[in-house]
Amino acid sequence: MHALKPFLAVCFALVASSAVIAQDRPRVVAVNYALQYFAERLVGDDADVVFPVPADQDPSFWRPSIADISMIQSSDLILLNGAGFATWVDRVSLPRSKLVNTSAAIEDQFIVTQSITHSHGDGGEHSHEGLASYVWLDPALAIAQAEEIAAAITARNLASTDEVETRLEMLRTDLEDLDADARSALADLQNVTFIATHPRYEYFANRYGLSVRSLEWEAGIMPTEADLTQLRALAEETQAQVLIWEAMPPAGAFEVAAAVGLQSIVFSPLAHGAEGQTFLDTYADVISAMAEIGTQ
Repeated sequence: MHALKPFLAVCFALVASSAVIAQDRPRVVAVNYALQYFAERLVGDDADVVFPVPADQDPSFWRPSIADISMIQSSDLILLNGAGFATWVDRVSLPRSKLVNTSAAIEDQFIVTQSITHSHGDGGEHSHEGLASYVWLDPALAIAQAEEIAAAITARNLASTDEVETRLEMLRTDLEDLDADARSALADLQNVTFIATHPRYEYFANRYGLSVRSLEWEAGIMPTEADLTQLRALAEETQAQVLIWEAMPPAGAFEVAAAVGLQSIVFSPLAHGAEGQTFLDTYADVISAMAEIGTQ
């Protein structure tokens, strides 16, 4: 029995030591999946990167719980998107020394939009505040965001400067290749008009010279009769050929769009990740789907 006590003491010490090590691991928090992806590519295994928004909630208008806020406040780095994205950051006290606005260097390239007030599920009424915020859908702007993240990681010694620079160069190359593929694939779509179920794609459209008009539909649900009335009117006005769905709709929704004369494409705007796919995978799949339209 006496021999067992030292053994147990060693076990407890090892468990306690492991807990301390786990707690000491640096944590980076991102306000959307795109920033999470960039940060994970850049920091490697040197820190945990957390995107705390549940999959069924819009990251733009998510409301963190007290536990969420505590976790975020205690993190080593908090990555903001800027451009009016993630309205909760203006209502929560966050340590300034940990905040990084990843779009600060590209504010002169922000796209101003008409301010629209509407609701998303139980999130209450809100406004798009006159700024398009999904800047990462332009790969050139995504590179600028990645560069800001890399600088923040090295400034806080969360990873080796040399390793971060190497990873940044690899990420930059991937995004440049993605951009080149998109330019080539979408070159024949300049005369095609798209309708989007939600205003998310301004930077994507601007980058590739596409015409995209937007509705205000809820993501992932069957459009109502009022929604369809708006769709028919906009399709007739614009002579649009394609409907971009923000999320996969229920069965039968594509047939409803086809009845209006529209082909359907699902284009997750990458504020949330898709299971089994990376940022690059999702983007490349959309490019391929749109390229097929150009050959028809």
